[in-house]
Amino acid sequence: MTSFLPNDLLGFWSEWVRPSAGLPTVLWSLLLATAAAAGHLVQRYMGLPKVVGYSIVGTVVGFAGFEGAIWPLQGISLFLLELGVAIVLFEAGGRLPLRWFRHNPMVLVQSLLESTLTYFGVFWALHWLGIPDPVANPIALMAIVASPAVLSRVVIDTRASGPVTERAMTLATLNTFYALALGYAQAGLIEHAPTGLLEKLNPVGVVLGLSFVVGGLMALSLRSALRVMSPTSENTSILLLAIIAAGAALAAHFGGSAPLAALIGGVLLKALNPKPWAWPRQLGTAASLLTMLMFVLVSIVAAQADWSLPVASVVLSVIGVRAVAKIAGVAIANPGSGASWKQAFWVGCAMSPLSSIALLITSAFVTASPLLGAMITQIALPAILLMEVLGAVLATVAIHAAGESSTPWTPEAFGTVEDTQR
Repeated sequence: MTSFLPNDLLGFWSEWVRPSAGLPTVLWSLLLATAAAAGHLVQRYMGLPKVVGYSIVGTVVGFAGFEGAIWPLQGISLFLLELGVAIVLFEAGGRLPLRWFRHNPMVLVQSLLESTLTYFGVFWALHWLGIPDPVANPIALMAIVASPAVLSRVVIDTRASGPVTERAMTLATLNTFYALALGYAQAGLIEHAPTGLLEKLNPVGVVLGLSFVVGGLMALSLRSALRVMSPTSENTSILLLAIIAAGAALAAHFGGSAPLAALIGGVLLKALNPKPWAWPRQLGTAASLLTMLMFVLVSIVAAQADWSLPVASVVLSVIGVRAVAKIAGVAIANPGSGASWKQAFWVGCAMSPLSSIALLITSAFVTASPLLGAMITQIALPAILLMEVLGAVLATVAIHAAGESSTPWTPEAFGTVEDTQR
């Protein structure tokens, strides 16, 4: 009787249990809950943006050997990362001030110059350090990006507004456009050796063309919906998220770039619907969850890199050259741009973050060439992880130093009760 009872209970339990999403879903749910709490505590007790807390949690879990994210990214993890980036870039594209460029073309010059200096500065530095050119090229393309995702979260957390904030977001959106178009195109050529200029430019045209078509379909669909639906409606928010998700999947399926298609879609929607439109409030929670997941996923994957002292000097060189190149590019083209030298310096500092877009570009190269992937990963992943955290801190310092934050940089825990409630 004693031996029968446990078997009977186990048999009953096995029939009673109804497995649902499984243990990985439980782990990810607990991980996101921990990240949300860490983000709040980092902002409250340290006065830093929440993204720093998200990244720290992901880093700790990644170093601990969490196997919930496989490198290179593939499947559902890749799609979720692309979706999170697509939402951020769609909003960034919708806020890109195209009319501003006609009245102030030096902003475009600043963008092109800082991107060019960043690419060649990092490329030549890696070449001088003995890194093969097929490895140096992807890392230099990745370095062009100044993460709009990190920068937008810093702006939200600091409640910033002003010329430095707007110009940094504009330049970050533009250099993201360059890096995505060139990065996804060059990834397809990494194991080939095109000789003619046309052979090198043809993949760029294909990526841009496919992304433009998908982005145009997204913009037209949303423009048609906005004719009959309220921008503040909950159904409009769901429609917007669904169209961005469908566009991201469609662009990736046909060989375009999901983030680039979303960016183009936001720009075209702004052109088709020039009236001021607010990001739907109902989309805020869903977008915030995807953004948090994006930062945690990036830091988990980046922490899986093969960290070693010989690689550390190369990574620090890349970070240093990239920072100098961005500040120099913005400063050299600053005359006639309408900004002071001090503002130009802080704009260059605010463009230091690296995150999800750089990881997507790196993942595209690693997937295209597994042979070179290990060398690219050794340098790219540590640089992304360091600049996701340090970049957010530097951007926060730049915004506060420029005087564009509406809140004082004092940890909330040390403020008065009135300030905390406010």
